[in-house]
Amino acid sequence: MSEAARVLIGEQIGDGGLELLRNSGIEVELGTDWGRDELLANIDRFEGLLIRSATVVDAELLERATKLKVVGRAGVGVDNVDVEAATEHGVIIANAPESNVVTAAEHTMALLLALARNVPQAHGALTEGRWERAEHSGVELLDKTIGILGFGRIGQLVAARAQAFGMKVIAYDPFIGVERYRELGVVQAETPQQLYAQSDFITLHLPKTPETEGFLDRAAFEQMKDGVRVLNVARGPLIVDQDLQSALDSGKVAGAALDVFRSEPLTEHPLFSYPNVIVTPHLGASTDEATDRAGYQAAEQVIAALTGASVTSAINMPAVAPEDLEVLGPFRPLCHHLGRLVSALAEGGAVDRIEVEYFGRIAERDCRPLTTSVLLGLLEGRTEEAVNEVNAPSIVARRGIVVSETSRTSARDFTELVRVTQIAGEERTRVVGTTLGRRHRPHLLELWDRRFNLQLHEHLVLFQYEDVPGMIGHVGVVLGQNGINIENAAVGYDPDEEDDAAPATRAVMVLTTSTPVPPEVVAQVEEHPGIVTGRAVNLD
Repeated sequence: MSEAARVLIGEQIGDGGLELLRNSGIEVELGTDWGRDELLANIDRFEGLLIRSATVVDAELLERATKLKVVGRAGVGVDNVDVEAATEHGVIIANAPESNVVTAAEHTMALLLALARNVPQAHGALTEGRWERAEHSGVELLDKTIGILGFGRIGQLVAARAQAFGMKVIAYDPFIGVERYRELGVVQAETPQQLYAQSDFITLHLPKTPETEGFLDRAAFEQMKDGVRVLNVARGPLIVDQDLQSALDSGKVAGAALDVFRSEPLTEHPLFSYPNVIVTPHLGASTDEATDRAGYQAAEQVIAALTGASVTSAINMPAVAPEDLEVLGPFRPLCHHLGRLVSALAEGGAVDRIEVEYFGRIAERDCRPLTTSVLLGLLEGRTEEAVNEVNAPSIVARRGIVVSETSRTSARDFTELVRVTQIAGEERTRVVGTTLGRRHRPHLLELWDRRFNLQLHEHLVLFQYEDVPGMIGHVGVVLGQNGINIENAAVGYDPDEEDDAAPATRAVMVLTTSTPVPPEVVAQVEEHPGIVTGRAVNLD
């Protein structure tokens, strides 16, 4: 920087972050007491802005921020920042995604111990004048099994701490490499049901997505051991409150510890009156150290952006170089779709390796942005961390998943191809696609070892079936009975390759529909004895 860059501190952060900025030769101005009008009037003087959760960085502010290069958010999320508008203005948005992982893991352990030993209940009784030793006898953690649903950074920290107490650890997260489980001495659960059957304690560390909302429901509780204890320091909607209440009433669940709730703030709830339920007001990230760490990490990112260094926690990515954009740009949506599809088709098990192969003209370019798009499709909604184009490769690496990228300048049958293979143990799942036409529409060319050519749309439903008469009609009838309109369809044939894993008698049907196909409709199609398996996939 030829002249000292100016950074506005819009909200209170720790002294460590301020000191780091000043020691880096940056001119720091405090605007922690500024109102919205004063912020709008002065933002054009600053190259950097450091905020927490109260300052709203919207299109209006960005329009006036003519010098702004970076916004640092001292926290995990960026809900108060219009990321799309910032990208349009060329402003980097960075956060501090690692700032609260230790704090969340420690709060989980605090609730785990309190739940096991009835600490809050005993404290309440004694301060109210009752000496109740027998009533609040607890259980030891030694040799008990803790099941961890979601094995990202926080889940892995919880595992290490639980092992220090002599607990056995089993975890479920298909997007963790097998070697990572081995390194940590943790048993890999192939399914949630396997975890339920073995766990004395179950702790949630999943992201909130349509697939995980209500993850612990009546069916899940019924598959757990009698007397299990449940913890949630992740997201409130992961548990169906009424089903947890019923499980507590029946004695199936011996106790629960909850730090998060479906709606917050919350001061009244039926579960609050249960003597075997411990609650805290979303304290998982609330420590002085986490607050200081968030400010320091956000300051590091602001400095990196202003000095031209790598911004490792950027939420938005700089555009692809102009010379590569024409070639690579149209393939990014395709690669994202292929990542989503290969994940949906896999039968389960921990992912060990992702292989991405490029053929044709695109192979002459630096295809790393396309590989990142594949990883985004693979991971989005499946990790506790928010995934973006900057952090996707590092998240995959931390989870022990190997990513390989190969390029060949020639392609068979098509000018350009992208092939994505997911490897989990002995299972290999492969999808192939390309773009066609002047508008570069993404087309799916192969899955389940069968070839076809179908333009991809938002809603897909896929079936592998025995190649006998009447199967296409059966699928069409079931979808029609459920009011689902088929937009396009293709049938895959035997590619006649030596590595073909599917029996030659099987075919694949791929359909695009105007609306999503619910799981119960897929199950209805699968009732036919000729249908081997089905999947509904949404690519939005």
